[in-house]
Amino acid sequence: MENTKTILTFDIPGVPLLKQGKVRNVYDLGDKLLFVVSDRISAFDVIMSNGIPDKGRILNNISAFWFEFMKDVVDNHMITIDIDQIISADSRLEGFRSELEGRSMLVEKAQPMPVECIVRGYISGSGWKDYQSTGEISGIKLPEGLKQSDKLEEPIFTPSTKADTGHDINISQDEMKDTVGEDVFEFLKTKSVEIYSKAREYAGSKGIIIADTKFEFGKVEDKIILIDEALTPDSSRFWPAEDYQPGGSQKSFDKQFVRDYLETLDWDKTPPGPVLPEKIAEKTREKYLQAYKILTGKEL
Repeated sequence: MENTKTILTFDIPGVPLLKQGKVRNVYDLGDKLLFVVSDRISAFDVIMSNGIPDKGRILNNISAFWFEFMKDVVDNHMITIDIDQIISADSRLEGFRSELEGRSMLVEKAQPMPVECIVRGYISGSGWKDYQSTGEISGIKLPEGLKQSDKLEEPIFTPSTKADTGHDINISQDEMKDTVGEDVFEFLKTKSVEIYSKAREYAGSKGIIIADTKFEFGKVEDKIILIDEALTPDSSRFWPAEDYQPGGSQKSFDKQFVRDYLETLDWDKTPPGPVLPEKIAEKTREKYLQAYKILTGKEL
């Protein structure tokens, strides 16, 4: 594992790699899992050829902040992000302390739910595209005449499929019920909206609009908990409240900045992802870091 400022790949010999996602590597430590957040960045479901310095550390610490903040709403899989506790859980990790520190989370093992739970408080992204063509998002009829980035009267729950590769697909609430059952659906919908609403109120008090976000849940025995990441600039749209102006796309603290840059290229949105210019990568880092500092009140 090369110790560089931007870490795209990991190799921890002897520790089974359970899954490599677009950003996270998940290692099997027996009765627990180790999440390691790389500096990879994806857009349009394609991983870019280079990463964003410090991105993994920023995301890991933002998730840890929100997991702690939301404990009274729903249990989550986080055990610790303390590097000493992580290494004490598995001595095989000792040789990788410097690479793992700040970007690792020891978590409970859970069986992931086969859906992503998306909550939208504003109309943007794929939701805006769906609304333009059908007047609906995930089968939910919305008022006529909404503008891009308009605030919705109430947050809406718009689930999607969960794809390891390629695009997630928006599904209706009825389709989700068919997949997970009525009781699980109601629990996931209720908790997702509760988490989003609490986070939106808190972030709003700090000058950040959380326009939408996605959650993942898993089962530990018969208990459903929040897993993966929580309310990061990768899984959410963060807008500076002072610049909010409905009727178009917004200034953001998230990877919309990267998406907007990629839209200017002659690229067909298939792998491999292009190399991001240094100024784009650095500006993205600044945006992520700014969101972390505003939300947590801490330096990285």
